[in-house]
Amino acid sequence: MSLKPPKTHSKNTPIAQPTTRMARGVGMDNIDANNATNIATNESEQHSNSLTTVLIAVGANLVIAIAKTVAAVMTGSASMIAESAHSWADAGNGTLLIVAEKKAVKPADSSHPLGYGKESYVWSMIAAFGVFMAGSIVSIYTGITEWNAVESDTNYTIGFIILAVAFVLEGFSLGQAYLQSKKHGEAINISAIGYVINTSNPTLRGVFFEDLAAVIGLVVAAASMGMHAYTGQPFWDALGSIIVGLLLGAVAIFLISRNRDFLVGHKVSEQIHGYALSELLNHADIDSVSYLHLEWVGPKKIFMVAAVDIAGNQKEREIAHKFEAIENQFRKDPLFQEVILTLSVPDADVLTLPDIVTPL
Repeated sequence: MSLKPPKTHSKNTPIAQPTTRMARGVGMDNIDANNATNIATNESEQHSNSLTTVLIAVGANLVIAIAKTVAAVMTGSASMIAESAHSWADAGNGTLLIVAEKKAVKPADSSHPLGYGKESYVWSMIAAFGVFMAGSIVSIYTGITEWNAVESDTNYTIGFIILAVAFVLEGFSLGQAYLQSKKHGEAINISAIGYVINTSNPTLRGVFFEDLAAVIGLVVAAASMGMHAYTGQPFWDALGSIIVGLLLGAVAIFLISRNRDFLVGHKVSEQIHGYALSELLNHADIDSVSYLHLEWVGPKKIFMVAAVDIAGNQKEREIAHKFEAIENQFRKDPLFQEVILTLSVPDADVLTLPDIVTPL
């Protein structure tokens, strides 16, 4: 069968990760009817929710960045300078995540038959580099240069007020991302953290971990400024700046790694593999499946290739029409970006739901 743009395809298609020829053991309890339905409907809702989440995060970061910059100028605090750089970086990264959301939903065309979904991972990786470069390096450099600063009289009152307001706003943004992750995680029986780490949606993951780092960073900055004010030793403030920088660097490395995984190939979850296999095996015209390849081609978008044995003894022309009909049925499922079927070779080992293995 030829590789072609989907004929019938929802704008909000789901995701997929590349797996190899067979997938790991999936029991029938992992792919019950309700869970299978949740897998498809859960993923199809995420685009608008993710965009709302990132817009909230960008708005909060812009307000916070301006306030922190004013406080940094007024106090001269190294930790506040680091937090200011952090918020400006997050606002810029949020803008890139919006670009990623918009780019990823472009429909497939002749030059990109599998769509533009992987654009999302490219732009999200650029955003992660932005966190590392603009946030981590600036914060660490500021801490090092201010380590031996001469003690001066400084009133941190305005700084503490700004940090408290920022904590509320960042906490609200983090709460929104957490609730979205919890909702989608519950639909497929995993935790919110497990969902946000493994989701193919890089926008949600980026917002969640950037907000988490921001909340932790605010606590570190407040503690460092407090120790500076209490002891009169400026190195506490500098230490806070360095810790914030290291925190941002760790988050950036994690986000870069996850986006790289999806760009170079990442296996789908056992639930999604089991769902796809069960849909094939439950089809009236398919007797067995001997090969199943599922690959993420973007957020909420799966490319599936399967070798199947068609029921009965049919002629080549009839089989071609049958394949086309089955493929089109799968393309109507928002989980699949593109589906290609081919005939199993004679006497090939077949895949079964209780006993699926992934070779190294």
